[in-house]
Amino acid sequence: MHRITLLGKPGCHLCDDARAVIARVAGELGVPWEEVSIDSSEELREKYWEMIPVTLIDGVQHDFWRVDEARLRAALASRT
Repeated sequence: MHRITLLGKPGCHLCDDARAVIARVAGELGVPWEEVSIDSSEELREKYWEMIPVTLIDGVQHDFWRVDEARLRAALASRT
């Protein structure tokens, strides 16, 4: 089973857009997902500050700034 993680922060409008896409795709495909604030960790903040929102699939970076729905669906379908 895949798992999607959205790294973002409060007040980020791109994060809001990414959340909507991820929630829709994850809901339709039955894939669990979580959202983690980069403010929860100094390491996350330093690594991803200029890239949020960042999408991880199974802990591996998939995308940043914007989530392309077709690309996300393809990645979830192609990973085993």
